[in-house]
Amino acid sequence: MKVLYEVVKSPCLTEKSNILQELQGTVVFKVDPRANKIEIKQAVEKLFNVKVSSVKTTAMRGKQKRAGINSVGRTNDWKKAYVNLSEGEINFLDEL
Repeated sequence: MKVLYEVVKSPCLTEKSNILQELQGTVVFKVDPRANKIEIKQAVEKLFNVKVSSVKTTAMRGKQKRAGINSVGRTNDWKKAYVNLSEGEINFLDEL
């Protein structure tokens, strides 16, 4: 298994993720693009001492960025994980 802090990079704090957390108990994380659902579930459970019921992932493509007139580049591709917590678990991101 990979190092836990390499699998889960950071929470994704957006308006959509805040609404999902309040209504459904789903927390959104930026994760390593090579990590699978099992590794993400184990890392979240060990890092935050919560029970995870399901994990959904999506690959996010990097955006095109312009630097000057003639040079165009892209940001890195990344992966987003929607982690659904079990019933009775608290919203632990409020404590961070």
